Amino acid sequence: MSLKLAAFPKCYIDQIAGDRSMSVFDWIEMAKSLDADGLEMYDGFFTSLDDSYIDRVGEAIAGAGFAMPMLCCSPDFTNPDADGRKRAVDRQVERIAVTRRLGGARAVCRVLSGQRYPEVGREQGIAWVVECIEAVLPVAREHDIVLGIENHYKDGFWKYPEFAQKKDVFLELLAAVADRDHFGVQYDPSNAIVAGDDPIELLREVADRVVSMHASDRYLAEGATLEGLRQTDGTLGYSADLRHGVTGKGLNDYDAIFGILADNEYRGWVSIEDGMNGLDEMAESLAFLRAITAKYFPGGDR
Repeated sequence: MSLKLAAFPKCYIDQIAGDRSMSVFDWIEMAKSLDADGLEMYDGFFTSLDDSYIDRVGEAIAGAGFAMPMLCCSPDFTNPDADGRKRAVDRQVERIAVTRRLGGARAVCRVLSGQRYPEVGREQGIAWVVECIEAVLPVAREHDIVLGIENHYKDGFWKYPEFAQKKDVFLELLAAVADRDHFGVQYDPSNAIVAGDDPIELLREVADRVVSMHASDRYLAEGATLEGLRQTDGTLGYSADLRHGVTGKGLNDYDAIFGILADNEYRGWVSIEDGMNGLDEMAESLAFLRAITAKYFPGGDR
């Protein structure tokens, strides 16, 4: 069967979730022009979590002809303050219920590890993250929602980068949570590049646990090199010389990526994180993904 594609408006995240100059309803209306099957949401897009408001969002998504496959959330499970971690758990529990209300059974609710606080060591951080994930897993099972932990760089509203940004920490954390039915990987190849890791090597390590995927691409500015951008911790950071662009024309090898996913019988969604230069670029990226997913996942209804 062919894979379903979703769109996420990375280009408008500050307007929708930051200064509120644009609403989630505005984005849903704009997205009608895109060849996508679903719209991924970010919890910061919502001005309320009341059932009536969430139902309005759901009705708008369905009315535009889309499904809602994943809700992106950014829990800070490494907060050094115990009360802060409890708030993060409680917040994630709320978001799991919202995910079910918007996306139905087996929709993905993204989780992160938390921020890389300077005073939190690796062993302690992993222990806290595992404790928090294990605390929310029963709720995910109750709602039949899948938690997808992303190899992430940094939530745009955080002070510090992702605790489990680097592959070795991410893999150690993943191995510490045994659940394979309601917990898996939200894979983002571009974030692996930003982490200074090889996205193909990472995918080979986690392919059997991938439950959802972001598809974007990165380009090097003229004269820039990956080694030249590398920081002391091995990551690249969000350098101005490492740019977003049309998916399939940058640093990611999508033939290799979708070949690995096909070999592992992947059946989840692919969400395009694009449009930094407008909807036309997002449409071009979606067209590329339609073609390449049909190549590796032929046949069947969308």
